[in-house]
Amino acid sequence: MAVKDIEAFPEVQSATYVTEDQALARARAELVEFRDVLQELERNPLPASLEVKLKPGFRDADHVNDVADRLRGFGFVDDVRFGRDWVEKLDRLRQLAAAVGLVVGAAFAVVAIIIIGTTIRMAVLQRSREIAIMRLVGATDGFIRRPFLLQGAIKGMLGGLVAVGLSFAAYTLINRWLFHAAFFSREQASAIVAFGTLIGFFGSSASVGRHLRRV
Repeated sequence: MAVKDIEAFPEVQSATYVTEDQALARARAELVEFRDVLQELERNPLPASLEVKLKPGFRDADHVNDVADRLRGFGFVDDVRFGRDWVEKLDRLRQLAAAVGLVVGAAFAVVAIIIIGTTIRMAVLQRSREIAIMRLVGATDGFIRRPFLLQGAIKGMLGGLVAVGLSFAAYTLINRWLFHAAFFSREQASAIVAFGTLIGFFGSSASVGRHLRRV
């Protein structure tokens, strides 16, 4: 019943009851250097426990502390341990990483606009003769602009896809070697690609509009 009560918390992904014997068996398996000592124990000193795992999105310090406080309210709970200092340090690290990521992302967005704008400018200048001929036969600036806008949007979309791919590679390495991390949801990944497409579109739009007037 206790497990079901805890699993009813909206933040909780799972709650597992660990018996005294299971705790001792785990200690013997994981604490190899103390295996002999643990084998010679006449009485099991380890208590039974409940292991609570939170859902992704609820693993920050505030939610962990909130769940811990509610768990202490159960009469059958003697103590709640979750490494408060480590959770708070990890939370600060995540916040710092998010801030750095935002700054770096903004810088990359500016660089992407400059690069795409320069590429479109070169394309316009290279096709200046074709553009002049198209105007002679009645093509409007809007018609001439479309291929360049499409080119910029495609480059921006590819840039967004590359960014998601590199982020996934970093996520895989962090998950494997450092700690459990959360990757973008499908909606967030789609938003990144869409944002890249918009950057490419508006970057090329600003560049082609400015340079078409000079051709």
